[in-house]
Amino acid sequence: MKLLQSLFFTLFLLFSASAMSASAEKININTASAEQISMAMTGIGDSKAKAIVKYRSTNGKFKNINDLENVDGIGSKTVEKNKSKITL
Repeated sequence: MKLLQSLFFTLFLLFSASAMSASAEKININTASAEQISMAMTGIGDSKAKAIVKYRSTNGKFKNINDLENVDGIGSKTVEKNKSKITL
């Protein structure tokens, strides 16, 4: 029984570690889909994520994370909340 408990505990730790590393990955706003953006970023729903992709398609890749502020509906507070989650 003790062996079984140890096995379950080990599996739990492995799954927890893999979930934490997956959530620590950054999202590339120059390549991500609208769905990926809305799932990864705080305060960004479907419509704002689609606006990011549309802006990127129209204006080219983002050169700076703060360029997100040029997208309609996205302000400096939203950008600041998400800086640690974004890469270019």
